[in-house]
Amino acid sequence: MQRSKPQPIRNKLDLTDPTQVRLVRKRLRLSESELTTIVGKIGNSISAISKEVALQRAKVLPKPADLPAIEVIASAVTEQTTVEGAIAPIS
Repeated sequence: MQRSKPQPIRNKLDLTDPTQVRLVRKRLRLSESELTTIVGKIGNSISAISKEVALQRAKVLPKPADLPAIEVIASAVTEQTTVEGAIAPIS
């Protein structure tokens, strides 16, 4: 018995095809409600959906601390040397 080949995802999302919706949701790590909201907002172009998801995730990311870069690097180096100093050499 021959199985039909799964159709590749093109550049438009077909919301009536559950397999295609599931694959896009899995690839973009979205819930069904998030996907339908985005599609209702900007359309069914997969590239536009991907860009919108990236924009939403960029807005959610926390802002870095208000420390100058030098202080962050210095604290990381200090922590690294402390950890390395705590490891005893194997004899």
